[in-house]
Amino acid sequence: MMFDHRQEPVRTGRAAVNGTQLHYRTAGSGPAVVLLHGVPKTGYHWRHLVPKLTPEHTVVVPDLRGLGDSARPADGFDSVTMSDDIAALMAALGHETYGVMGEDWGAVIGYQLAARHRDRVDALVFAEALLPGFGFEDHTALTPENVTGGMHLWHLGFYFQPDVPEMLIAGHERELITYMLKTERSHPDTATPDAVDEYVRCYSMPGGIRSMLAVYRAMLVDAEQNRQTARKKLDVPVLALGGAEFIGERNEAQMRLMAHDVTGHVFAAGHDLAEEVPDEVADVVLPFLAARR
Repeated sequence: MMFDHRQEPVRTGRAAVNGTQLHYRTAGSGPAVVLLHGVPKTGYHWRHLVPKLTPEHTVVVPDLRGLGDSARPADGFDSVTMSDDIAALMAALGHETYGVMGEDWGAVIGYQLAARHRDRVDALVFAEALLPGFGFEDHTALTPENVTGGMHLWHLGFYFQPDVPEMLIAGHERELITYMLKTERSHPDTATPDAVDEYVRCYSMPGGIRSMLAVYRAMLVDAEQNRQTARKKLDVPVLALGGAEFIGERNEAQMRLMAHDVTGHVFAAGHDLAEEVPDEVADVVLPFLAARR
């Protein structure tokens, strides 16, 4: 369950958009902001941040295509298609303009959303993500720098292999998800049992792991999409957030290639900022969203 600042449960719904069906949560009032989670998470990732936003914002928290309680279609897991899912959802909910906050894969999708729907998106928060086509692939290599720096993203190559990951992960969803959540954080205790249970529930459902892997397997397509999109820089303000123990300042460096107006902030945390340091994140994000007005 997710609550707003009054400790009232958020509203939930489903919407048929862009050839699939998305599950979403929404709460609050005021200018809209949509929160896009990464992998292996769901919209539940934002549970601590939502009540900090709802006093001033209408918050929309979708489960991305194929993830959470959204439908698991056969295809469409590239970031352009997944960003169009969100644009269609926000239009269906009646939000003409809105801010976007994404983390991990949700930030990659958020970048494409801001780029493809420039008349709709008025601010972008890009948290803890590497963009395919702009350095993400470099961290898949078995190099001393990647290994000693904790940035050897070994799982990308594993996930790309067809069929074998599905076979090995089946029945071990809890072990994989718990390992990923705890090793990528500098505050592993913030991967609380309720969150782990929720993520395991969703990724263990039929098609859950297939959909997760499909997001990664679209990465070379994403890389070309990002290179094409980056030819025209974003004009909206961008806030790039990093965890010092994971992607850190590289979030801001990437976004400076993608946008004209970029502010960066690095937290004493690992990869999952909204679960590790939600109070600190809110203190940075709320003034940024207020300034866009």
